[in-house]
Amino acid sequence: MASVRFTVTPTKAEDLPGLPDTSPEISSRSGTHVRFGSRESVSRSEPPSDASGGVTTAAGGGGTETPDHVNMEQGDGNSKIASVYINNSHGVDDDDFYDRNLALFEEEMDTRPKVSSLLSRLANYTNLTQGAKEHEEAESIGEKKKASKSAPPQSPQMGTFMGVYLPCLQNIFGVILFLRLTWVVGTAGVLQGLCIVFICCCCTLLTAISMSAIATNGVVPAGGSYFMISRSLGPEFGGAVGLCFYLGTTFAGAMYILGAIEILLMYIAPDAAIFAAKGLEGEGAAMLNNMRVYGSVCLLLMSLLVFVGVKYVNKLASVFLACVIVSIVSIYVGALVSAFKPPNFPVCMLGNRTMNGHDLVDNQCAKTVLLPDEREDVNVTLPIAEPNTTILLTFEPTPTPTSTVTEKTTYLWSRFCQSTELNATCDDYFSTNNFSRIKGIPGLASGIIADNLWSSYLSKGDVVEKSSLSSSRGVQSASTQQPYVFADITTSFTLLVGIFFPSVTGIMAGSNRSGDLKDAQRSIPIGTILAILTTSVVYLSSVLLFGACIEGVVLRDKFGDSVKGNLVVGTLAWPTPWVIVVGSFFSTCGAGLQSLTGAPRLLQAIAKDNIIPFLRVFGQGKANGEPTWALLLTALIAELGILIASLDLVAPILTMFFLMCYLFVNLACALQTLLRTPNWRPRFSYYHWTLSFLGMTICLALMFISSWYYAIIAMVIAGMIYKYIEYHGAEKEWGDGIRGLSLSAARYALLRLEEGPPHTKNWRPQLLVLLKLDEDAHVKSPRLLTFASQLKAGKGLTIVGTVVPGNFLQSYGEALAAEQTLKHLMDKERVKGFCQCIVAQKAREGISHMIQSSGLGGMKPNTVVMGWPHAWRQSEDPQSWKTFIHTVRVTTAAHLALLVPKNISLFPSNSEPCTDGYIDVWWIVHDGGMLMLLPFLLRQHKVWRKCGMRIFTVAQMEDNSIQMKKDLATFLYHLRIEAEVEVVEMHDSDISAYTYERTLMMEQRSQMLRQMRLSKSDREREAQLVKDRNSMLRLTSIGSDEEDDTDAGERDRAVTGDGSSERHRRVQMTWTKEKTSQYRATHSGCSTPEGFRDMLSIRPDHSNVRRMHTAVKLNEVIVNKSHDARVVLLNMPGPPRNPDGDENYMEFLEVLTEGLERVLLVRGGGSEVITIYS
Repeated sequence: MASVRFTVTPTKAEDLPGLPDTSPEISSRSGTHVRFGSRESVSRSEPPSDASGGVTTAAGGGGTETPDHVNMEQGDGNSKIASVYINNSHGVDDDDFYDRNLALFEEEMDTRPKVSSLLSRLANYTNLTQGAKEHEEAESIGEKKKASKSAPPQSPQMGTFMGVYLPCLQNIFGVILFLRLTWVVGTAGVLQGLCIVFICCCCTLLTAISMSAIATNGVVPAGGSYFMISRSLGPEFGGAVGLCFYLGTTFAGAMYILGAIEILLMYIAPDAAIFAAKGLEGEGAAMLNNMRVYGSVCLLLMSLLVFVGVKYVNKLASVFLACVIVSIVSIYVGALVSAFKPPNFPVCMLGNRTMNGHDLVDNQCAKTVLLPDEREDVNVTLPIAEPNTTILLTFEPTPTPTSTVTEKTTYLWSRFCQSTELNATCDDYFSTNNFSRIKGIPGLASGIIADNLWSSYLSKGDVVEKSSLSSSRGVQSASTQQPYVFADITTSFTLLVGIFFPSVTGIMAGSNRSGDLKDAQRSIPIGTILAILTTSVVYLSSVLLFGACIEGVVLRDKFGDSVKGNLVVGTLAWPTPWVIVVGSFFSTCGAGLQSLTGAPRLLQAIAKDNIIPFLRVFGQGKANGEPTWALLLTALIAELGILIASLDLVAPILTMFFLMCYLFVNLACALQTLLRTPNWRPRFSYYHWTLSFLGMTICLALMFISSWYYAIIAMVIAGMIYKYIEYHGAEKEWGDGIRGLSLSAARYALLRLEEGPPHTKNWRPQLLVLLKLDEDAHVKSPRLLTFASQLKAGKGLTIVGTVVPGNFLQSYGEALAAEQTLKHLMDKERVKGFCQCIVAQKAREGISHMIQSSGLGGMKPNTVVMGWPHAWRQSEDPQSWKTFIHTVRVTTAAHLALLVPKNISLFPSNSEPCTDGYIDVWWIVHDGGMLMLLPFLLRQHKVWRKCGMRIFTVAQMEDNSIQMKKDLATFLYHLRIEAEVEVVEMHDSDISAYTYERTLMMEQRSQMLRQMRLSKSDREREAQLVKDRNSMLRLTSIGSDEEDDTDAGERDRAVTGDGSSERHRRVQMTWTKEKTSQYRATHSGCSTPEGFRDMLSIRPDHSNVRRMHTAVKLNEVIVNKSHDARVVLLNMPGPPRNPDGDENYMEFLEVLTEGLERVLLVRGGGSEVITIYS
């Protein structure tokens, strides 16, 4: 398609003369294309025409165009050339989405397109054709490829009848109707047969109602039921049920092939069998082997046909459907005809036992026959009758005057007596009962339905009997060597349900073709439900017709042996049984081809969603999209079904998979309805959640009714796939119902938690972990998260937070990057929790906001974990330790517990378990029992599991240390905590010179730092340096602030300046070692003799000396007792009420923990967290 490129030259309106009627320049090239994206952008690469000087448009435009708005239409696109007056700094790029009436939104037009462009894209959306039609078209394009590009895409034209109704009929009617329904009716009886059919049809009808609601809630692309379930219940359920549905479709293909081979070998060409039976015992095994060989060959041919030419499969579909319809019509016509003229299919009975028609070699249903002497030389072995006729020769017992009559034994006599002699010893039952003939098809008016109402379940090896006939029971049971009709399997109601259910599957055919339909949201519900109602009527009426027209022993004869190998349903057909035989053979072949065509595409749809990693290869195929690898896997799985070789064993397998699929379709509809998801707006309104739950219950019941062990196996397979996708599959967010269910459950749980504070028994640490990020947005102390994971052991709430300095409007991208960094680290450390990044001007404000706002309702953090400010003494920025102390105060005010691991880099990782050692707890003050609970929680993790626990407490001179130890041991016993107990006595002692000297050094350092505060002039001198390092300040970590809140800074801001902005700018002073030395040499007062005398005159504060004394004494005891401990848990003293002593507080904590490798400072939240009561 040729497209026009046009150029806009920015000019002002007054420079534009009146445009002529003919356009100045046309640039038309056949190889270019106009692309319309979300911004309706148009490629403009032509240089501006010198002659035009303004706007170039397409030829034939005619008339004068305004300079503000030049419209050009080309093909389906409608591109606008915008005005040149507004915001033309980017040339013509900004004109793409400018509209005079939408100027307020022009800067957001790239992310929020106009409604007109959105609607145009939706109108041009075409859903890909499902099934194999797209591949058929791809194969037939050939030389018409170029022409098809220029032609507009044709809209789907299929209506409800052709697009949904007939495909559903073809998929629902199948091999079971022709091969097993008569046997089901004869075995279960008419009443139970109606019950089986009714339950199965109700299941599919309710599922169709749910499916119609889902299918009309939006467009259903390729994948059909898989797409509906996965988008409604999530990728885990979608993948699991999708694969189950795929396996069901694949085994359905195997079942159809086995049905076709059974028809071929039983009723069309019995002589084609490769394996012959060696005696009657080997007949079943020979038949299975024949089914395996012919089934494998048939599967190979069908797979090659699907691989080579899918279009032929689709073209033959209508032929196969016609075969099905003709066969069903012939059954109804035959049933009506039988009321007036029943077909002649006599059944030979011995007493009440049914004889095998194949053994009537001489067509004599008698023990002996009378033959005239003149014909003694005549061979009594008569030719076998045609399949639909019976030769019955009757010799009158009264001899003629010119001849005598001789009694001869029949073939049946030789089978029961092992001899042809009249005086031979025969079977007891044979001797005491006589042969008789009954009508196999008594006809509609015969009243035979009264005999067929009740069930007649048989065990394997039982003889098919007619209970209404009299017989003399023999002592011995029937032998399989005798020519009776035997039951080949043990039957029950549950077994028949599993065998019949595949005959009602196939209801998804309409939803799978939604792309072919003119109005999918109208056609799918109507066509599918009408098809189910039609097939239900056919099945229910067939049960009644079979019970009313066919003799019970013939119905229970699965393979038609009593009617000389005729297909039982064929005996009722009109005008000849061959209508059913040929029709059922072609219909089963067609259904097998459809299964082999649909199953690979379903697998391809699952593979392309990329939710199961090992299936990715099956998403590939030939150039036209044909799923080659998926077809190969489908053929291999179908071959497993062929090797089973028994239709009655394969049917329950696919019953399980289809029932599981239908169960989840109902579950999806019920969930969406109950959750009232805003996007749940199906056009099909005749649904209700109770119907969906009823359908789901029926599906679940049918699974266990038909075969409980197959049901468990199918559920285990689905569960394994579910867990595999959950742990190893790609993460997909499809807005599914399970996520909605989680939201509803979370809301309910949160509201319940709001009812009151948690009981002490339910208390567990809900962590808020504060992490620092460096200039490169890397976590400074990742081992802090490792420690949190060891403490939680995967339980409870964990929120990992950080503060990004700056303005939210400008630093939003950095916040997202920081959040991704935290998520990656959490995945690496296997921490289940949430991330929270707060953008704030100051770190301390951000931490305060995070502590106040983290969590929701009752799920709020109750414990804060933060790192120790390393090298705070050498830090040139006092805000690092000030932020730390501020956080301690905030957690105390919020009544939250606080954990501060010191030397966190020395803590063990998750891959470094401690093989021995102790966790030492120094219980100095009681603040809620945190010190008791934390070691217990740590020892739940594999890293700390082998560590022992020791608890130390401090006794003063006035305390009874012996009694304290007993009380502590009793307390731990009631707490069910095993630990060694030791009471350390702290004797009163004078303050040592070391303590005094340590306090003096601390206060001298504080005094010196106060004198080194920068004055106002020094700030201005450093302003330029701050500007140079502005980029560094933007990435300041969580432990420092952008502003200096010192007293000098406050005084500077209070001074009235000369009005310049520089004087009022708040600047942070950044120090280096060289600048510190230089500053001390030039400005520091302590370098002068007066300053030095001031330093010497300092006397330490008495309270500071006492605090230092406590820190030194405790440290001595702790180091002496716990120098070899794996970790030491210690009460963390609170910060001073007077902020002037903050720096001294840091020194006290430093002295308290000196000489210990791993320390965990613990500060309780003010509430009890552990109890002795159950």
